[in-house]
Amino acid sequence: MAVARFGVSLEEDLLEALDQYVRINRFPNRSQAIRHLIQKNLVEQKWQCNNLVMGAVVLVYSQSKRDITRCTLELQIEYQDVILSTQHYFLEENCLEIVAVKGNAARLTELSDRLIAVKGIQHGKLVMSKA
Repeated sequence: MAVARFGVSLEEDLLEALDQYVRINRFPNRSQAIRHLIQKNLVEQKWQCNNLVMGAVVLVYSQSKRDITRCTLELQIEYQDVILSTQHYFLEENCLEIVAVKGNAARLTELSDRLIAVKGIQHGKLVMSKA
């Protein structure tokens, strides 16, 4: 794909924030960081438009709490129309669960919000991208 070049004017504090973002995320240059931010924004706009997207819900919880497994399984049955697969990884006392999903952004967001809200979930996050 051809690359177009253009100039950008930024306030000094915004430029410093961009440079810090480049360093933290180890982008090779500002252009890559700006490209990433634009693509991320476009994907998030698609979520808001309720477009077809795919992604993963990542959950971390204690293996010892059996109610969590039961609750998440019940939710996954309710949302089986958008769930592609589920993977469990047992890491010492914790369980890492990854739920692969594909569907309308609003439905996936609803599913992830309900999963993350299950009592005992230590960490949860939804990651989506255009399908």
